[in-house]
Amino acid sequence: MTGILEGLLEQAEAQGAARVTLRAIAEEAAEAGADRALKRLGLTDEQAGHDIGELRQLVQGWRDVKKSALKSLVGWLVRSAVALLLMGMAFKLGLAEAARG
Repeated sequence: MTGILEGLLEQAEAQGAARVTLRAIAEEAAEAGADRALKRLGLTDEQAGHDIGELRQLVQGWRDVKKSALKSLVGWLVRSAVALLLMGMAFKLGLAEAARG
């Protein structure tokens, strides 16, 4: 258990409460809080697990698309820079004039 909860359990136990009862109360409170959070998120039906799985797949797909798009952009920029460099070298060496004439 967390340090705060452990401290509260020790304090209540020192005042006469049974540790087993306190742990049961803490577990019930945690479960009630989790149920309330799921209810607020609309995840209390039987399809909730399936919905979460689909959302995870959707998020992973989005991440994959972003990564792929970034790689494509970087590749395009590198190829463009190399092409411009080669064109500049061709003009500098006079190869463009020789090809025309």
